[in-house]
Formats: sequence, structure tokens, C-alpha cells
Amino acid sequence: MHKIISELTRLYLPEGGVSPQALARHVLGDTTLAIDLATSDGQVRAIVIPFPTMAHGEPAQHWTRLCATANALQAELGLPAPVVSISGADGYSLWLSLETPIPIAQAQDFMLLLRQAYFPDMALGADAASAAVELPPCQNLGTGKWAAFIHPGMGAAFADDSGLEMAPPLAGQAAFLEGAQSIGAAQFQHALAMLRQLHTVPSLPGAHGSKIQTSGAPAEGLLLKDATLEDIVRFLHAKKIEPTFRHLIA
Repeated sequence: MHKIISELTRLYLPEGGVSPQALARHVLGDTTLAIDLATSDGQVRAIVIPFPTMAHGEPAQHWTRLCATANALQAELGLPAPVVSISGADGYSLWLSLETPIPIAQAQDFMLLLRQAYFPDMALGADAASAAVELPPCQNLGTGKWAAFIHPGMGAAFADDSGLEMAPPLAGQAAFLEGAQSIGAAQFQHALAMLRQLHTVPSLPGAHGSKIQTSGAPAEGLLLKDATLEDIVRFLHAKKIEPTFRHLIA
């Protein structure tokens, strides 16, 4: 229990936003909180990009859009790998952690530019950067199924049903988070400047920051690939977790 709360706090939660006791009840399914990721002064240190099921288009199109975006974040924009979750209802989300909080308006700008570049056929709310979230793992209020972080290599298996019938093991959930890295301030500002340049949108003063070195070679751990069960078992063994079937899917 302590490990998953520690990882969620390290990566996504604003200081003082949710008490450890309330978060514990949330991840155990005793209650489900709509968690505000913004601070009182309008800053966020987490960006959550939803990829809901698409009413029209090819089956699993929301999953392929997520993969393309996740790969681009790493290979084209030079950012650490995001974490993937299923919603417990109708789709997926990408979770990005920021070392330094940024204004909500800047986070929204980043999300809109990503949408223009990589998933223009998917909707994104005008308040996407500031909307409260049901932070995985938790029980979805609408369906009663569980939202959870997942191994991205098994993401396609959830294209038709994006929820778990039972609560995922907390040790496995923590294992998916403990290797996640936060985006440095210079990394984020450089990625934002690259997106603005792509769309010929003028950058705000100071947006370029310090340049980072990016490579055209595929980054380690890109999401658009299939993972075998053996890959996932090795991953869990490396975290000193003995896998069960429930570990393998969440």
C-alpha cells in the first residue's frame, strides 16, 4: 500500500492535494475520488491525455492513436516514456509527469498542439488540463469496473473492454510506476517549442528553454510493439514480484 501511494505522489499529485489516508481508501475501492491535479495557484505537474473509444472509424483506432502519440513523445520530442492506463469504462490515458509544475494554460496548449500533430480526429476538452481525474487504480464510478495502469505491450487486449472486473494487485501497479521518469523543465519547454514550430504558432517568451539532445533512433521502451507474456513475466520478476494472471493484465 505504501509503495503505490508513494509512486502516485512522486509522479502526479500536487503537494497537499490528497491525504495518504484518502488516497488509500481510493485505491482500495472504498471510495472513488475525482482528484484535482492542479494547485491552488493554477499549476499542474501531471498531464493526462485521454484516448476514449471512437464512435466512428476502425476498431481499436483509439489504441493506435495512443501508440503513435506515445512513440512521438519519445522519439520525436525527446521525452521520457509516459505511463498507460485503462479507464475502467471506454478507453485509455497517457500519463505524463513533470518535475516542475507549469501553468494550466501551458499544459492545455501542449495538449492541443499534440492533438493537432498526432490525433486530430479525436476530441479534447477545452478544460482537459484542469479536469479532475479518477487516478488509477480505482473503481470507475460509471461502470463499477477497475481503472488500472497496464503494461503497454498488452494494451490492444483492452480495446473493446477497458476495465477490470477485479481490483488489480497493488504491487503490480506500483511496479508499472516506479520506473517512470518525470519530464525535466528544459525537456518540456523544448518539446513545447518543437510543437509550436511544427504548427508555426509563435512561442511565448522563454518557451524554448535549454535545448536537449534528441535522436532519430527509436527510444528504448517504445509502446508501439507487442510484448509477449515472457517479456511481462521478466519485467515483474525484475521487480521481485511473482506474477499471477491478474499481474499479467494489470
